[in-house]
Amino acid sequence: MKAGDKTNVVRTLEQRRIPFRAYTYECAGAITGLEVAAILGEDPAQVFKTLVTTGRSTQHYVFVIPVGAGLDLKKAARAVGEKSLEMLKQKDLLPLTGYIHGGCSPIGMKKPLRTTIDATAAQFDSIIFSGGRIGLQVQVALADLAKVVRYELADITTGLIHN
Repeated sequence: MKAGDKTNVVRTLEQRRIPFRAYTYECAGAITGLEVAAILGEDPAQVFKTLVTTGRSTQHYVFVIPVGAGLDLKKAARAVGEKSLEMLKQKDLLPLTGYIHGGCSPIGMKKPLRTTIDATAAQFDSIIFSGGRIGLQVQVALADLAKVVRYELADITTGLIHN
């Protein structure tokens, strides 16, 4: 990966000497996570998407879930101690996180947000998620991810969806 192609995610992982694998692919704009998994030839259960929500308290939260699952807002709210959550409006994503839709990563946000990863991630030695831009995914071990993102594991999905 050339220096000019590096995102905050890649720079953070390299600076902290965290082992990772980068996957790049060509696409014209945001595609579904299931499409990303298919392009990479990886198990969709191991490829995760990053979602940002707003709680009734106006706090923001990050949820990282398998690309083939939906976020259960009630389970997610319970996991972070909120009465209710709603998805962050797309127009608010870039100003809050520094990322655009389809390129949002739990690593390297403008400011750290409370992060919850779906408990199914523990089934894998590592998970794959956005590397900070459309067309870039990174694979990182959960133990190594904990060195750069404070997170908790919880059951936060509705189960499989088809998108």
